[in-house]
Amino acid sequence: MEEALRSGLRHGRWAAGEKIPSVRTMAEELGVHRLTVLKGYRLLEEEGLLEASYRSGYYVRAEVPAGEAAGSGVRWSYGAGTACGAESRLSDIHRRAVRYRMSEALLDPTLLPNRFLARHAQEVIASQPLLLSTYSTVMGDGELREAMAGYMQDRRLELSAEELMVTTGAQQGMDLAFRALLQPGDKALIERPTYSPAIDMLRQLGVRMLPVEIRPDGYDLDRVEKLMAAERPKLFYLNPTYHNPTGYTVPVRQRKALLELAERYRCILIEDEAYSDLYFHEPPPAPLFAYDTEGWVVYLRSYSKYIAPGLRIAFLAARPPLLAAIRPLKALADGGTPLLGQKLFQSFFFSHRMQEHLAKLRVAVSMRKEAMEQALSASGWSWESPAGGLNLWVRLPEGMQASRLLERSLELSAAFVPGPICDPLDAMQDRIRLSYSLLDERRLAEGLARVLEAAEGMG
Repeated sequence: MEEALRSGLRHGRWAAGEKIPSVRTMAEELGVHRLTVLKGYRLLEEEGLLEASYRSGYYVRAEVPAGEAAGSGVRWSYGAGTACGAESRLSDIHRRAVRYRMSEALLDPTLLPNRFLARHAQEVIASQPLLLSTYSTVMGDGELREAMAGYMQDRRLELSAEELMVTTGAQQGMDLAFRALLQPGDKALIERPTYSPAIDMLRQLGVRMLPVEIRPDGYDLDRVEKLMAAERPKLFYLNPTYHNPTGYTVPVRQRKALLELAERYRCILIEDEAYSDLYFHEPPPAPLFAYDTEGWVVYLRSYSKYIAPGLRIAFLAARPPLLAAIRPLKALADGGTPLLGQKLFQSFFFSHRMQEHLAKLRVAVSMRKEAMEQALSASGWSWESPAGGLNLWVRLPEGMQASRLLERSLELSAAFVPGPICDPLDAMQDRIRLSYSLLDERRLAEGLARVLEAAEGMG
C-alpha cells in the first residue's frame, strides 16, 4: 500500500499542496483495510512527503524538507551522499539561461558549412554501414591516426600514429594526463591566468598549484626556473598559443628555453593548443612539441572548436613512455572515442572544402573581434588585441569587481567569464574574459551594451 502511494507521488498523480484521497476512498480503491491506509499515510507523513490537516485530511507536502530532493512535486529522501569536492565553475556559468552568451569560447554554428557537413555525414555512413555496429580501439581509429600523423608531420611535428591518441575533446586529454601523472600532494606549475577547468581539475586531485604569470611577451623564465629548482613540480600546464583567456602567444625563443628547463628539472609540459588555426594575420609559432626530442611534452591538440564541434574530436600526442601511463585511464574512461565521430571527422577535416573554409572562418572571427573592440571603444576599459583565438581579456576600471559585474549582467541576460575563476589564486577581480565568436556583430553590440549598462549601475 505504501509503495502504491509512493508510485502515485512519483508519477505526479498528486501535485505539491494537493489533497490526496481520503482514507476511506483509498481503502476502497486498493481493496485494503482503512487502518492499513492510515498506517501508510502516517509513514509518509513521518518521512516528510505528506502533511496532515486536522479534520481535513492528508496533503502532498508543499515545501521540501532539508536534505531532500524534489521532482514533479515529489519529495524523496536519499541516504547516499558524496565526499567529493569537485566543482566546475565555468560550467556553472554556462548553465545560466541568458540571451547574450559571451562566456563560451565556441563558434557560432552558422559560421560552419552545415549543409556540406550533413551531406558528407550521410555519404560516410552509406559507404561504411558497419560504423554504427562496432567500437573504436582505445587509442582511436588507426586510419585517422595515420592520416593525422602525416598532417602534423607536414607542419613540423615529428611523430608516428602510435604516438597519437584520439580523445573526446582536449579537456578529456587534460584530465587523463593529470590523473596519470599526478598524485595528491604533488606540485604543478600553472599559468596565471589560465583555463579555469584546469584549476578545478588540479584542486580535485589535491595538487598544490604554483602560479606562473603570463604576459604579452610570455613568461618570466627566471621565475619559472627558480620554481622548478626549488619546488620540483611534476608538470607545467600551459596554453602558449592564443592563450585562453588572454590571447597572448609565447615567442619561439621561450618555447625552446622551456624545453631545456623541462629536461633539466624533469618537469613534464602539458601543452594545450586549441586555437592555432584561428590566426588573423600570420600563423603562430610551432608548438613546443615540435622542439621536444626527449619526450617531456604531452601535446593536446583540439579541433572541436571549429571542425564539427558536435563530434568533440581532439588528439593527445606523447612519446611512448608517457602514452603508456595515459592509455589505461582512457580505457577505463570510455574504452575509446566513438568510431562514427572519428570517421566523420576524418572525412570532413581532410576534404578540400573544409580546408578552404578555414580561411573564410578566420576572416569571419576576426570581424567579430573587431566588432567587440568597437563596441567597447568608448568604455574606458582596456585590453591587448589578440592576433588569434576567440577571446578578449579585458581590464576593468579601478574599483570595479568582476564577480559583482557578472551578477548584474546576468540579471540583464548577458554572461561572461569573471577573472577570479581563471586565477589559481582566486584574485583578478579587475579582469573579465569576453568571447566574441558565438554571437554575430549585432548581438555582440547588444550584449555588450547590457554589460556596460550593468557596469554603469554599479557606480
